[in-house]
Amino acid sequence: MQKEYIDKYYMTEVDTYDNSIYCHHAVMGEGVTEHSHKKGQFLYTEGGVVFLKTAEKSYFLPARHYIWIPSYVKHSIHPSSPEVVMRNLYFPKYDTDTEFFDKVNIYPVNDLLIELIMFTNRWNGNIFPEEEPRYSIAKAFKLILPELSHTELPLALPYPKNEKLKQIITYLEQNIAENISFKSLAEHFDISERTLARLFQKELAMSYIQYFTILRMLTSLKLLLDEKLSVNEVALRVGYNSLPTFSNTFNKVIGVRPSEYVKNRNLLL
Repeated sequence: MQKEYIDKYYMTEVDTYDNSIYCHHAVMGEGVTEHSHKKGQFLYTEGGVVFLKTAEKSYFLPARHYIWIPSYVKHSIHPSSPEVVMRNLYFPKYDTDTEFFDKVNIYPVNDLLIELIMFTNRWNGNIFPEEEPRYSIAKAFKLILPELSHTELPLALPYPKNEKLKQIITYLEQNIAENISFKSLAEHFDISERTLARLFQKELAMSYIQYFTILRMLTSLKLLLDEKLSVNEVALRVGYNSLPTFSNTFNKVIGVRPSEYVKNRNLLL
């Protein structure tokens, strides 16, 4: 069956009816420019990494994870490949909504949620409250998310506003395989270690080590998914000579070991 590429006009239909749940499944193509919705958005993707940008952060959405985007949050979506499949469900607010639905966050997907996601594949467009039992089933999908999503993952990096720190971040991205000490980084940019430490905390709310570690792990996800490199090759590409150290760090940040992740990367593609 030929894949149907995403029709950008569907976005104008999402909020046409305040009380409907809107479903859309399609191949992404070139991505989606900045926009927002009155409804909250559940987004699950297959076939590669998706980069989702808000005003505050850049999020990395890999396979076997979903992102929840609250209503009115402006965002743009950029797939790593035009063949990435996007599965969207847009929900109105309910009186029963908890604070879970007020934050942008990424969560791992377990087998039960994957079954539910695949079940939604039969839906497309608006589902109205009078369409029972479809509406109740779709609504239950939203209500069950907090019960299935206990571990939010730090698959996001904040944007620095400081120009010097922007240059530093670019330098780290371009030299991801190098073991750059905090002292050598400060010397390279002719800045004191104390000032640099303050910059990271003030602008990014994390230390240099925390930032560089997460940057390396997110880069690892992209290499594993898009370039299909082995775990050992990826470890070396992001500056780890010790495979056990890389595996332990990946597990701590991502929630699974890289070998496990590789086994699951072709799931549902």
